[in-house]
Amino acid sequence: MTFRWDPPGPGHWARDRSHMPPGSTPLLQHVSSTSMPRGTRRTFAEFGTPLDSVDVRYVNGQVYTRLRPLIAPDRPSARTPPAPLLKLVVRLHPEMRRRARRASATLRDQPWNAVIRDWHGGGKQRIVDANLALQEVDLGALDDQALLAHVLRCIEHCTATWEHHFWLHGHDLGPIGQYLHEVLPWGVRAAEALSLLEGASPSTSAPTRELRAIRDRVEASGSTPNDLAQLRAISPEIDAMVDDYLRHRGAVLFSRYDIDGVTLGERPDLVFASIVNAEVHDSSADVAERIAAVRARVPEAHRARFDEVLGQARAAMDLRDDNGPTTAEWPLGLVRLAMVELGRRLAASGRLASADLVFELRHDELVPALFTSAPTSDELVQRAEVRRRQKATDAPLTLGPPESAPPPDVLPRDLATFVSMVQLVMSHMGMDGDGSADGSGGGGGRDGLAGIGIGTRTVRARARVADSPEAALDVLEPGDVLVVAGTTPAYNLVLSIAGGVVTADGGPMSHAAVIARELGIPAVIGARAALVDIPDGALVELDPVAGTVTVLPDT
Repeated sequence: MTFRWDPPGPGHWARDRSHMPPGSTPLLQHVSSTSMPRGTRRTFAEFGTPLDSVDVRYVNGQVYTRLRPLIAPDRPSARTPPAPLLKLVVRLHPEMRRRARRASATLRDQPWNAVIRDWHGGGKQRIVDANLALQEVDLGALDDQALLAHVLRCIEHCTATWEHHFWLHGHDLGPIGQYLHEVLPWGVRAAEALSLLEGASPSTSAPTRELRAIRDRVEASGSTPNDLAQLRAISPEIDAMVDDYLRHRGAVLFSRYDIDGVTLGERPDLVFASIVNAEVHDSSADVAERIAAVRARVPEAHRARFDEVLGQARAAMDLRDDNGPTTAEWPLGLVRLAMVELGRRLAASGRLASADLVFELRHDELVPALFTSAPTSDELVQRAEVRRRQKATDAPLTLGPPESAPPPDVLPRDLATFVSMVQLVMSHMGMDGDGSADGSGGGGGRDGLAGIGIGTRTVRARARVADSPEAALDVLEPGDVLVVAGTTPAYNLVLSIAGGVVTADGGPMSHAAVIARELGIPAVIGARAALVDIPDGALVELDPVAGTVTVLPDT
């Protein structure tokens, strides 16, 4: 099967290398393409960003994004108009004038501080409560039509929380983008600046701390359980601790952003392994010294400002990494669990040849007639085969001709600042289709087995590589190097097993990079050939200082 890679609309589209997996399911495509433009449009309008939204389109199951311009978004030009004309348009266009006023107010008032306070003061809990309300529905007690209605409620809830997720990202990534925008001109490298955010995200290490507390109780009992059931049977206290952990983590999709991934509760073997291997590393032991060293290099006149923007970026980090599991992976996990039950029933009734074919259904096909009519099982088998091939296809990094971007000097100062902040964030998250973000201390996105190094400790261990994260985790032994395309924030639920991590995609602000920093796990991020050039089971040396992975002779 040959795929055509036509641009999905006017303008220049970049493949998102760090979030949605290739061969995405129809329901994920529905949720993300609905929620991301809505959430980013709201954020951009509130902040005064001179952009309409981040648009999302899928081409052959692969997600592409585009920064949608505010003026003439569907008539992009590859040539930049004369600067005097651009200055005139920017200053006369009514919406651009509103955005300029709003941008100035945002940079002055810094609304993200109030949003961060609200998240910790009840905003997160409201979403947790809504997640739990859906999670606690007894799916087996529902008749077929009630189950279908529950599936639709889960999808509606997920779409709403994903929109909120992208809106929140404006308030957690905004301060980080501002921090990078201001410190890079002072001679601070991007990876160095981002490393100063270590230890600022207790939400990332919270699962490991909870697992370590359970491990301590198990070791104190003197028992040596062989599986999760035996571990839970040691004592009512341990059983209750596992129950509480899984109540808030068990429905979370930990391996990828799609419903054909798995939730943690479906993998008791990984829960068990994560408990018995749980270690808490203090990744921020020397961060104060590193901050002081970088601060000393900042021009003296800017040091007070350095302190301010770094402080706000560190405050935003915890929201960023708390946001994903709560608003994205948990609600999507609830959709998966409801769809799994739906697939089980459709297969039991003979409507589907396999329960997994339920993941090929589109949102508009989840109607009462689903139990008696089209789509047929054969149609869904064909869709599954197309998605299987999409997953194995090497998609272009960009589609469509480059769009001209107005030079910063034609924009009012605060509008230009926001454009720079957005571009920096997307680049360093690995969403620009370029891979050229400054990683320093590593390959910085070069091809091959070089990328962005996280940590200082070199690791020699067996590599575990597979087409899917779930398959890699099936064979992962404690201390192995996990090699995957990318990670979600929820990987912190199981990553304590790994001795190191290598990803093919992502940048220095990607979730894999953040998790590695916070958990103290050596990593190389964005080594593009990792899934091809590293054989499963090979002995590898992961050198995060050099930002390289080397396949060693097997002695």
